[in-house]
Formats: sequence, C-alpha cells, structure tokens
Amino acid sequence: MIRIYLMVLLAIIVFFGIRSLKKKSALEISRYRNRAFLVLAGLLVLYLTATGRLNWLFALVSVAIAFMLRFLPALLHYGPQIHRLWQNFSGSKQNASQAQHEASAKGKMSVEEAYQVLGLKLGASEADIISAHRALIQKLHPDRGGSDYLAAKINLAKKILLSK
Repeated sequence: MIRIYLMVLLAIIVFFGIRSLKKKSALEISRYRNRAFLVLAGLLVLYLTATGRLNWLFALVSVAIAFMLRFLPALLHYGPQIHRLWQNFSGSKQNASQAQHEASAKGKMSVEEAYQVLGLKLGASEADIISAHRALIQKLHPDRGGSDYLAAKINLAKKILLSK
C-alpha cells in the first residue's frame, strides 16, 4: 500500500515540476536537469546501499579504473588531437584569429588582407594583381593538389582588389 502512495506522490511531483519548467529559460532548464540527474544518481546509490546490492557497482568501477589505467598511455598520446576535435565540436570560446578566419571564409575580406593573400604591397597595379593571382592559383589550385579553401581565398582577394 505504501508503494502506491509513493508512486502517486512521485507522479504529483513530476507533474508540478514539468508544469513549472515550462516557464523557465533553456539555461535554467539545463541547470535543473543536471541537478536532477545528480539527485537521482545519489538516490540510486543510497537505495543500493540500503538494500545491500552495491557490489556490482564496485565491480563496474573497478573494471573502469583498470581499463583507464591500461589505455591511459594511448589516451595521452592522442590527447592533442582529441582536444582539437573537442574544440571544433564544442565551438565555444573562439579566439580572435578563429573569428577572423570565419569572417574571411564567408567572403568578408579587407583590402589589406587581400594584398597580404596575394603577397603584394598596398597600391600594386592591376597587372601585378593579375600576375600574382595567376602564379598563386597555378601552385594552389585544387586540380594540382591545392585546397579549395586556398583557391577561394586567392580568387576572393583578386576580386576585391580589381573591383575597388
């Protein structure tokens, strides 16, 4: 009988909890979700301790520790690559060079940057711009082993300098 009361009480708590969360922002909801996960994990450990069924959890933790110690050298070897992948995945806290890279990749390039891409000084002639573009594109064209990104940057630099 007490189990039924507990289930009804739990259903009422969940109902009012979901109802109050509808009025919250996404950040607050994520905070509440993290707290709820920690509380549920704590309650599960407390329940397993009280019922004497905690032995499988200790075995699982022991296996996880042994696994981590065994593969720790490999994880440390690939640490920089994993860190770089994580930064690309998370996309958080971009520094100024990354923001500038993204802005230039979207077609926003200054005249000074265009001169730098083509390796020219400010005020170069149209013939110098065309010859520098031709020399760079011959070296860095995707059909000759270059990248699409570099070819696009070179073409964008030429377009900006010739249209000014």
